[in-house]
Amino acid sequence: MIYFDFNATSPLHEAVLEAMVPYYRNFYGNPSSLHRIGRISRDAVEAARIQVAGLAGASASQVVFTSGGTEANSLAICGLADVLPPGQILVSPIEHSSVLEPLKALSETGWTVRFMELTDGGRVCERFLESAIDPETRFAVCMIANNETGVIQDIQRIAEQFRDLGIPLHCDGVQAFGKIAIDFSASRFSFMSVSAHKIGGPKGVGALVFDKSVRLEPLLKGGGQEKGLRGGTENVAGIVGFGVAAEIAQRNLGENANHLFRLRQRLEQGLKKLPSITIFCKQEKRLPNTVMFGVGGMDGEMVVMELDRKGIAVSSGSACSSQDTEPSHVLLAMRVDREVARSAVRVSLGSTSTETEVDQFLVVLQNLVSGAHQKASGY
Repeated sequence: MIYFDFNATSPLHEAVLEAMVPYYRNFYGNPSSLHRIGRISRDAVEAARIQVAGLAGASASQVVFTSGGTEANSLAICGLADVLPPGQILVSPIEHSSVLEPLKALSETGWTVRFMELTDGGRVCERFLESAIDPETRFAVCMIANNETGVIQDIQRIAEQFRDLGIPLHCDGVQAFGKIAIDFSASRFSFMSVSAHKIGGPKGVGALVFDKSVRLEPLLKGGGQEKGLRGGTENVAGIVGFGVAAEIAQRNLGENANHLFRLRQRLEQGLKKLPSITIFCKQEKRLPNTVMFGVGGMDGEMVVMELDRKGIAVSSGSACSSQDTEPSHVLLAMRVDREVARSAVRVSLGSTSTETEVDQFLVVLQNLVSGAHQKASGY
């Protein structure tokens, strides 16, 4: 199997698994307990907090562990809404469903959700923000890098516009985390969600990185865990794995980025030689591992299934909305023609991806596209 769906999830790093196992077998204490085995678990959680904070460019005291990126997004969005009077929320229209769905629920309780305007390349139009921010704007949401197209926002400048006016900004950093350098402390945004399983860690664990000067109401109330912001006994083994994955990602960040960028260039050069291929956002600054393209005259989900039959795993968009038959909302927000958007395929590479795999993928795709065109022409 050639696995090119790392934006959906990544394989568990062997060192991560090794670090987690003792906390299932031997060090099973509750980290809130005062006895020795509980303190061992507490120390492990705090060590992982330092590791995750290191990759995020934050202090350990700014990291709250959650069950994943989805919970972290809801904690930031709903936690802010619970302490602020209803008003306007500005949000980019290309957000993940774990951001859009909580905002949709808020819009039914007195909040006004206003979508930011985008350039055709999928970047937030900063001139729009200058006119859209008003006294009723309570907070804003904008992802750092898009999970489908890989487009990276100029989040520093966007954050400055809001911070200068005292408006909190939450950033979904799940796809950017571990792929590009992030400095939360220097960024001037208020919250950032991250996830373990995108960087070789386990599923079911993530974190919210937060500015301690911004008040937030917890979603889960209980025993006061995680600085009172997330009740419930911590997932010690998962958190330990997250910490190790973050440490590995930080250590290899530059090397991996260069490797992925070279593979992406090779992939795109090959795609350009194929008929009826449209590479989306090819002129924009993107994650080094992500390519989204359209295959003219073909349905993207059909292409994904045909590639799967050939032993190649890719996607037609976000894994969390794979049951949705509608074209990518990201591409539609960029004013891509609906039929072209319906043909979209996403390739997301990982640190274990190779040139040989890229070349094999291109051969299989070329045969698939050529066969479809011959069939369409009646030959």
